[in-house]
Amino acid sequence: MRIEQRIFEPATGWTASRGASAGGPFQLVLAFGGRHLLEAGAGLAELRRFYPDARLVAASTSGEIAGTEVSDDRIVATALAFDHTRITCASTLIGDTAESHGAGRALARQLDGAGLAHVFVVSDGQRVNGTELARGFNENLPPGTSLSGGLAGDGTRFERTVVGLDDAPAPGRIVAVGFHGDRLRVSFGSAGGWQPFGPARVVTRAAQNTLFELDGQSALRLYRNYLGDHASQLPGSALRFPLSVTPEGADRGVVRTILSIDEKTESMTFAGDIPTGARVRFMRASYEDLIDGAARAAEQARTDREPQLVLCVSCVGRRIVLGQRTEEETESVRAVVGAAPVLAGFYSYGELSPSDGTAACQLHNQTMTLTTLRED
Repeated sequence: MRIEQRIFEPATGWTASRGASAGGPFQLVLAFGGRHLLEAGAGLAELRRFYPDARLVAASTSGEIAGTEVSDDRIVATALAFDHTRITCASTLIGDTAESHGAGRALARQLDGAGLAHVFVVSDGQRVNGTELARGFNENLPPGTSLSGGLAGDGTRFERTVVGLDDAPAPGRIVAVGFHGDRLRVSFGSAGGWQPFGPARVVTRAAQNTLFELDGQSALRLYRNYLGDHASQLPGSALRFPLSVTPEGADRGVVRTILSIDEKTESMTFAGDIPTGARVRFMRASYEDLIDGAARAAEQARTDREPQLVLCVSCVGRRIVLGQRTEEETESVRAVVGAAPVLAGFYSYGELSPSDGTAACQLHNQTMTLTTLRED
């Protein structure tokens, strides 16, 4: 596998970054950048001239990752050329969250299944129910095919997110990249570092990813009470206080983050499902908890062979809490995976990855999620 990384800044244009190599066509370019740059088409035409034969996947972010550096308002493009792996791509547009399961099902079926080893998904971050999207893929991908990826971001604005495949990035787009062949080695890691606090409550009214009541009371009012002074800054401040959600009959919970609130219905909409009957606790974290979580994700992804590429998808909520210490979590990943692999990725509105030793992909919130690639 050959990897080339370039970074676009409005003032200087494209410059080659770590991992640049020469020669041969590239099959895939992953371009993660600020939403306003992608909507304006900044640098994308030139990027296409650099890589005329590659499929170009672009997504807006809440921060771009290149090595251990985290930035805003740039575009980080990572071009990949494989020796033994074939690439296919599929995309679809959706209008609202109710279409998420069908979108995952359709995309899984669009991809050529012959030798399909792994699928990396980049999705709109606001119109998509990530739980249902993952379920649609899980139910329709060939046995043994793994799935990972993330939901696009828009900083802390929560206005709109954009994704593109060989065209202008737009809201509502979901792109799936298929990796075919038996020489590709893929591993995963996903960890958070958040700690629950306060009493456990039961979800008494919810509809898919919209929560109305906890213990028969308005969930939004309860949440405001816990947030205190932060309540006036919703929904952005909710990224500091996600929920731990444990469905009935489950031993482990998942972390869920608020995407929006509705004052009229006193409801909260999350990136993934909040099942009725689930147990819920509020969560918080220290700097050290989150940095240690990133290192645990890297340990989970570690294999006997050093990866060539590490795709990092971390949650915008982690970035808000870490603030100026954000790069400490990418540095903790680097400390585990070593100096050789190229690191690329973005801060997201949701992370997609297998976890807890299970093969099925799940939606995660507030985690550092890693997908490592190596071609033997």
